[in-house]
Amino acid sequence: MSKTYDVIVIGAGSIGLPAAYYLAKSGKSVLVIDPTHGPGQENNKKAIGGVRATHSDFGKISVCLRSIEIMRTWQQEMGDDIGWMSNGYSYPAYREQDAKALQDLMKVQLSFGLNIKWLSPQEYNEIVPGIRMEGLIGSTFSPEDGSCSPLMMASSYYFHALKAGVEFSFNETVTGFEIANAKVTSVRTNKGSYACAQVVNASGNNAREIGQYAGLDLPVFPDNHEAGITEPVTRFFEPMVIDMRKAPGSANFYFYQNHEGQVVFCITPEPAILGIDNRSTSEFLPMCSKRMLEIYPRLRNLKVRRTWRGQYPMTPDGFPIVGISKEVPNLLNAVGMCGQGFMLGPGMGELITRMCNDAVTADDIRELKSFDPYREFSGEEKFK
Repeated sequence: MSKTYDVIVIGAGSIGLPAAYYLAKSGKSVLVIDPTHGPGQENNKKAIGGVRATHSDFGKISVCLRSIEIMRTWQQEMGDDIGWMSNGYSYPAYREQDAKALQDLMKVQLSFGLNIKWLSPQEYNEIVPGIRMEGLIGSTFSPEDGSCSPLMMASSYYFHALKAGVEFSFNETVTGFEIANAKVTSVRTNKGSYACAQVVNASGNNAREIGQYAGLDLPVFPDNHEAGITEPVTRFFEPMVIDMRKAPGSANFYFYQNHEGQVVFCITPEPAILGIDNRSTSEFLPMCSKRMLEIYPRLRNLKVRRTWRGQYPMTPDGFPIVGISKEVPNLLNAVGMCGQGFMLGPGMGELITRMCNDAVTADDIRELKSFDPYREFSGEEKFK
């Protein structure tokens, strides 16, 4: 007689790996199905490693605060070094309207428990020595935000999930669902069929396609982002630096120095480059390096080792879609992380586990309002 899994998780990435681990720890039998050859092989390994709770609503702030706590204590609790640093996040303001927007948002962030403060130009120069001072009004700084290695984090979750009894099936593509009485009874793939009691759709770029197998139209549309990394050098600044100003071809850019001393950098294209295209471009490096050097000339002599391209599975309002389907009530969608799956993952994995176990808390219910799959998608995340 074939096995029936308590939960099948579709996707072994930033959301699927933590969810599978915590579900197994809660006593569930779990199968993870992923079309690639191993864990974290899609956008997880293309993430730059930043982890922040510096968001604009309770849901993302709360989930990411929990993620930060998990990552900060990971080596102590789980025994694996993931390269965690509490190096903080910063948003320098060179325009009055940006300074006002950041300071207004700080009031909301502080009310949700975020540790964030406003630094003068002189104070900011102490943590980012040599930052462009001309025109600098000040900067936010959230010292408990941080960074770690997406590769090391994914590997650690994978091996701990195996120890917890999670089964993985790689190089296998989901092709449909068997549905009876409005519930998924089995997941079909290109290699077979697996019976289950619950399904978690954590399939990243493929979220909309998976939803269509259950008759759902999930508004998740990947767009392309590029990143780069330099040679390692002695540490010379601390926080992630995010410049929110628009420039031709880019909506913003950001960079930080990781635990190995490499400067990692990324840019948000404008207009968005829709679709899935993992080919690096010749435009990215000149555009991003020019913007970086304008505010931080100390970067000018660093050698770039490589660039790469990945996707942000975006929703119309910049907030994730997380919830149980009304149409198919044993299907839980945790998709559309808008490029923030890595930082949301650990906290989201615990939240998904409580949802699958009918053990959500009052705070969970409040968080899930931000991620409601049936919302109007009329708002907009300030820091998406």
